[in-house]
Amino acid sequence: MSTTMRDGRQANSERRRQRVAAAIKNAKKNGTPISVSAIARQAGVDRTFLYRHRDLLALVHAAELEPAAQDQAAPSPVSRASLQADLANAQARNARLAARNQLLEKRLSQGMGAQAWQESGLGAPADIDELQRRITRLEQQNVKLAAALEEARADLDAARAANRDLTRALNQRG
Repeated sequence: MSTTMRDGRQANSERRRQRVAAAIKNAKKNGTPISVSAIARQAGVDRTFLYRHRDLLALVHAAELEPAAQDQAAPSPVSRASLQADLANAQARNARLAARNQLLEKRLSQGMGAQAWQESGLGAPADIDELQRRITRLEQQNVKLAAALEEARADLDAARAANRDLTRALNQRG
């Protein structure tokens, strides 16, 4: 590459750098929003130019963080720190409300479930004592039936034994 071309490119780059610096200065002075896109547009350069020149990019980011120039009669600007504190408070409140919402949904679900269970007739009846008495009666009935079954089995075994004896006696006579 010839020295003339190299010198021309360096001069072009230097002019663009000066335009970027002037755009940052004007934006600060006028109180216009400062961002990479806005400064690149004001300076008439591509954003990639700013990203290739890290020192210019650092200037843009530093200017973004500085409070904008304003007249003394206007109220003081909102600082970045106060906005971040407000955001943190809002996020914490949102988390608290979300937890409260989940708790209320759980309680509502349990209450509605208990109500539906009770209305379906499947729920426990109010008279537990009557159920206990019924269980006792059924257990007593079960004991009586088991005893009757045992007696019937004993009778059946005796009848079978008598039947075998009679069948054997008939077979021996004949």
